[in-house]
Amino acid sequence: MTVLTQEEAHCLFEYKDGLLFWKERPKFSRKPKNDMEAGTVSGHGYKKIRFKNKTYYTHQMIFLMQHGYIPKVVDHIDGNTANNKIENLRESSKSFNACNSKISSRNTSGHKGVIWLKREKKWVARVQINKKVIHLGTFVDKELACLVADEGRILYHGEHARI
Repeated sequence: MTVLTQEEAHCLFEYKDGLLFWKERPKFSRKPKNDMEAGTVSGHGYKKIRFKNKTYYTHQMIFLMQHGYIPKVVDHIDGNTANNKIENLRESSKSFNACNSKISSRNTSGHKGVIWLKREKKWVARVQINKKVIHLGTFVDKELACLVADEGRILYHGEHARI
């Protein structure tokens, strides 16, 4: 199975402000071509496009059209998977993409990288990089733990840090 090229993508789609539109009406559609946005929303909130028995995410296709290749991971800088404007997309690794993720729904402190140690009655600040947890300190004051966690993310995650 061959991967779509930049040239083929430009022949198939027109990019407008973070959206892709079919240049020609696809065979499966009865809508006029100029009203046909490419892709359907997946269960994870990403738009995907099926072409020649292969599925591409819209953000991958837009990255391909701009840069000529599809990286292993395309990161949404602002964390909004619906914002596929080219200036919001960057090549990333799985690890750095995870650094830019939103706070987990299981988080009980309300702050990324901060956990409560019930037995010690203290807050712990930590960051994770490449599946390794880095302990930044233990604190009585939650605000201080949050500040240290933010600084740690900036130090270890760089431009991928989500504060």
